[in-house]
Amino acid sequence: MVDLQSQYLEIRKDVNNAIEDLMSKGHFIGGTVVNQFAESISEYLDVKYVIPCGNGTDALQIALMALDLNRGDEVIVPAFTYVATAEVIALLSLTPIIVDVDSKHFNITYDIIGSYITDKTKVIIPVHLFGQSSDMGRLCIEAKKRGIYIIEDNAQSIGANYIYDNSVKKKTGTIGHIGCLSFYPSKNLGAYGDGGAVITNDDGLADKIKSIANHGQVKKYYHDLVGCNSRLDAIQAAVLSIKLKKLDDYISRRNIIAENYDIGLKELKGVVTPQRAKFSTHVFHQYTLIVENGKRDDLKQYLLDNDIPSMIYYPVPLYQQKAYEHYVSKDYRLPITEYLCESVLSLPICPELKIDDQEYIINTIQNFFQQHG
Repeated sequence: MVDLQSQYLEIRKDVNNAIEDLMSKGHFIGGTVVNQFAESISEYLDVKYVIPCGNGTDALQIALMALDLNRGDEVIVPAFTYVATAEVIALLSLTPIIVDVDSKHFNITYDIIGSYITDKTKVIIPVHLFGQSSDMGRLCIEAKKRGIYIIEDNAQSIGANYIYDNSVKKKTGTIGHIGCLSFYPSKNLGAYGDGGAVITNDDGLADKIKSIANHGQVKKYYHDLVGCNSRLDAIQAAVLSIKLKKLDDYISRRNIIAENYDIGLKELKGVVTPQRAKFSTHVFHQYTLIVENGKRDDLKQYLLDNDIPSMIYYPVPLYQQKAYEHYVSKDYRLPITEYLCESVLSLPICPELKIDDQEYIINTIQNFFQQHG
């Protein structure tokens, strides 16, 4: 699905030199390299504070821990997302309120979640899925009226812009109270191991987040909060600093690949290519089709038979997962999420995807539909 080896070859000299420098100096945890990366990504995103941490799931957990929530407080989360978004809610004895998503962009909207808001609702977590923003405008307005926090799960959409009605653009992750980033290797900005960050423009939240991520201490050995141990190591920061300089180029190349897929697949009956939201740019962390008429699994197998990888993100709604089914009634149904779980298929997309390889993928999909009607 991604070609990390080819990506490494493009930046091998810079990466090797950076790692050798760290090894020679014995700088592995914290230090100048981590601080410089935090400053660079702060400038890229135009956000005041970037607090690096161990991974994207830690980022979500630390963000929730910083809000002084109480057991049973409700957190609204989409059903069509990776489990980590709900996992941290459950771990902190909060209550996930699992809602449907829109059929075009696979994200939550205020129209969808409005009826779920109660006096117990303390947080909304929009997930900017597959590379483009949720519709943040009305969501933020209504949340502000009700004193509800917004934590953006921006693990898949770093570099995307939300576009306001007045054409002002703002990077995803910087719109709500807190944003959460993942630097898992397959992400658009990926480390060579785990990594994440919490971002905010709020001075008070930034101080709490920094403390929580460092065992709840501000001064060494003095612990004012219950915290955790979550940090980005220096080697990952060095790699990410190099890749950050190329992120916009990576995004541009992903968009070209997405456009090529569009051209080759948009006329096929039974396939819906990704729809771009008017309020967001797209960074195409995933290029995800909707395969209609129950043919998704057959197409996936046909691609596999022709040595083409593909992935289903996500095969089971959150509320049908055994660990989370007790949060909803037995007859709970979200029709759009369930349809997407049965119909979506993501194709290989990465900046290093070769033209010939992409043409082979497109031709193979075209052949499948010629054979299967």
